[in-house]
Amino acid sequence: MELFNDILLKTNDFLTGYVLLIALVGGGIWFSIQTGFVQVREFGHGWKRVFGGLFKKDKSGKSEKGGISSFQALTTAIAAQVGTGNLAGAATAIATGGPGAIFWMWVSAFFGMATIFCEATLAQVYRTVGADGKYTGGPVYYIRAAFKGTFGKVLAGFFAIMITLALGFFGNAVQANSIADAFHTAFFPNMTGGIQFMGQTVSMDKIIVGILLAIVAWLIFGGGISRIGAVTEKIVPFMACLYLIGGLIIVILNIGNVPYMLASIIQGAFNPRAVCGGAFGVAMKEAVKKGVARGLFSNEAGMGSTPNAHAQANVDHPVQQGQVAIVSVFIDTFLVLNMTAFVIIGTKMLEPTSAAYADGSIAMGITLTQLAFDSVYGHAGNIFIAICMLFFAFSTILGWYFFGETNVKYLFGPKAVKPYIIIVCLFIILGSLMKVETIWNMSDCFNSLMVVPNIIGVFALTGIVKKTYKDYKENFLPNHPQE
Repeated sequence: MELFNDILLKTNDFLTGYVLLIALVGGGIWFSIQTGFVQVREFGHGWKRVFGGLFKKDKSGKSEKGGISSFQALTTAIAAQVGTGNLAGAATAIATGGPGAIFWMWVSAFFGMATIFCEATLAQVYRTVGADGKYTGGPVYYIRAAFKGTFGKVLAGFFAIMITLALGFFGNAVQANSIADAFHTAFFPNMTGGIQFMGQTVSMDKIIVGILLAIVAWLIFGGGISRIGAVTEKIVPFMACLYLIGGLIIVILNIGNVPYMLASIIQGAFNPRAVCGGAFGVAMKEAVKKGVARGLFSNEAGMGSTPNAHAQANVDHPVQQGQVAIVSVFIDTFLVLNMTAFVIIGTKMLEPTSAAYADGSIAMGITLTQLAFDSVYGHAGNIFIAICMLFFAFSTILGWYFFGETNVKYLFGPKAVKPYIIIVCLFIILGSLMKVETIWNMSDCFNSLMVVPNIIGVFALTGIVKKTYKDYKENFLPNHPQE
């Protein structure tokens, strides 16, 4: 198992350090240029469309094909994007790459907005009606459109398998584990006893949490995308506002540290060794690598996951959902993930004299985030993070389940959905019981591998994106002045 885990780590390091940096950042720059920096030109339209959906019902109604509103598609996408990575992933990037990693997260997110615009637009253009009479779409469909014959079938099939394993199974096991661990730390740190599972003692609170998560997930999964969309449109705005308010209070109470925070990020982006009293012995290359990789995996631009949700939206023109997708990256990275970074840096957790260095080396992941919140809220900070983790991770479970479901139906048809639900729920329970380092690494590896066929497909269809965008500006907009 140790050998297998080492192989996974080396594979992930190669993929995230070279293949993904080139494919995703290079792709984002390419798509930005080809669309005339659509992330800037259409951001206002996307913002208006998103926040208009917060305060009024979607007037387009449901189509007879059973789609969902544009806002529900957005919240399903954000549910998957905003997860444990925003609480733990950002902290790990800062701890290993220095505060400058945040700057490179901003860079990757900016170019990622153009990539996700292309993904969402193509998902709308090439969506179809499935065997169950409902809309279905995503990378497998636009990859098949880009490459006819055997090559397209193999590429699409490979993507479908990777996303099902990475998100539907292993990814959801990790999300459940994050919830169980957070609740154990916040509410049951002294609980003893339990059951023996895979050579370790699992406390009863984790067992109960895992079973309850699986039951609630089962009830929501069974209602399909309509029920998932109805749940995410309520959970996502609440969880985002809760976390942002909690973090903003800490930033305000440490307002005097804002210049220090901004200077640490900007200076650390280009000279990591010069910040925080030399606590970071990392080179600029490491700051870029950690920041870009974590930013891309947080907002999922280019990974091919969120187009499965955007394909479901009832919109009048494909570009409209592309506009909405741009805002999803902004919310994930520039709002939620940034708040984690600002709290950690603003409370000076990166200083060698802080509580984060209690054991001689800086705390990692969710522990670093908890320490930053604890510095202001005390033990209530642990409880706050546990509650946020519940909403963040569970909403991610809903989004990732659906992305897997879309691809399971592509591979095996609608009859495979019920067995798929059972397997996902079993992974949720198992994930809450076990230490999941190897499962995390497997999920990361499959995540990285699914990027490759998706980016190849989007790159091959850049001309279709440009043609669709041109049609929106020249034909759709003149007939819809309210846009």
